[in-house]
Amino acid sequence: MNKMNIYLLLYISFTLLHFSNASKSCSKDKKDCKEEKINKYSKEFNIKYKKYLNLIKEAKDKYTPCDGTNCRCHTRTISNDLSPFKMNGISEELIQGVKSKGTKYQIIEKRLYREENCMFPARCSGIEHFLLELVKKLPDMEFIVNTRDWPQIPKQYGVFGPVFSFSKTEDYYDIMYPAWSFWEGGPAISLYPRGIGRWDNHRSKLGKIGNETLWETKLPKVFFRGSRTSAERDPLVLLSRENPDLVDAQYTKNQAWKSDACFTLVTNGWNFFYPALKPWIHYIPVEADATKEKIKELIEFVVHHDDMAREIAQNGYSIIWNHLKMADVTCYWSKLLRGYAKLLTFKPVKDNGLMEIKKEE
Repeated sequence: MNKMNIYLLLYISFTLLHFSNASKSCSKDKKDCKEEKINKYSKEFNIKYKKYLNLIKEAKDKYTPCDGTNCRCHTRTISNDLSPFKMNGISEELIQGVKSKGTKYQIIEKRLYREENCMFPARCSGIEHFLLELVKKLPDMEFIVNTRDWPQIPKQYGVFGPVFSFSKTEDYYDIMYPAWSFWEGGPAISLYPRGIGRWDNHRSKLGKIGNETLWETKLPKVFFRGSRTSAERDPLVLLSRENPDLVDAQYTKNQAWKSDACFTLVTNGWNFFYPALKPWIHYIPVEADATKEKIKELIEFVVHHDDMAREIAQNGYSIIWNHLKMADVTCYWSKLLRGYAKLLTFKPVKDNGLMEIKKEE
């Protein structure tokens, strides 16, 4: 994805685009409706959007659907993240050098152990749900899990070592794992005061709502709610203030919001499943440094090409619905930990300073 990163709120990631025909945004009593006056067959119209049409065609020509068997849609991420450690392996000293970057875990004789102190207990709990599901089938190992919101091992400076992080960019060596919020520990909002969690439950609810909502009833408007984690989001919010009929984008005090619609936005980090999503197939990419004018042009292109918007939205829905089930998340954890354990150059010995983590009865 390089620098054309995307932002996907996990819980609505398979409803990427919600647009209806642009003409439907004009009320019947508005005789002077700009959208209705656009001639889609004019030379000006086709030249303006030809570059986007070409990008879509090129993407379709190159695209091959992934094989979703045994979470294979996502396993390339594991291979890429572990590749820096394959030549020399992962030594005890290497792990010791990055222990301050996260929380230490061990799996010893089919039991799970962790440092007593966890920076974010709910996040550790969400991670441990999956570890406890798998612990009886995993070999002994030792690893560091970062529960902060940003990666820890930059490629250009600092220490080098294996640290598990839920998100990163191509500028980091961190090893991506499925975020805790697939189970629990997500942002707390009024609807979910203990934090958003249980992806399987949200997935079912969103699928039901999505199937009950006709495409033709959706508004041709971009919607965004989120915190100002990056200045890259400013142009969209400013565009919303200038063009409220086209965009509804606002910053919130936290990172959570309730939504039924979302347009693809920029971010400064990936999650483990992002590489399976292809630009112009599953989402419309927005450059990190996109201006208001650039974003507006993309939105207008989508509004005036409803059939393509609908196809991209359906593709995005399908890959998430079919290949980001809870079973896929557990499968990814299993393959990640097994692949990691094979790279250890030492036999882990139980650290008596760690406490055992058990399933709640």
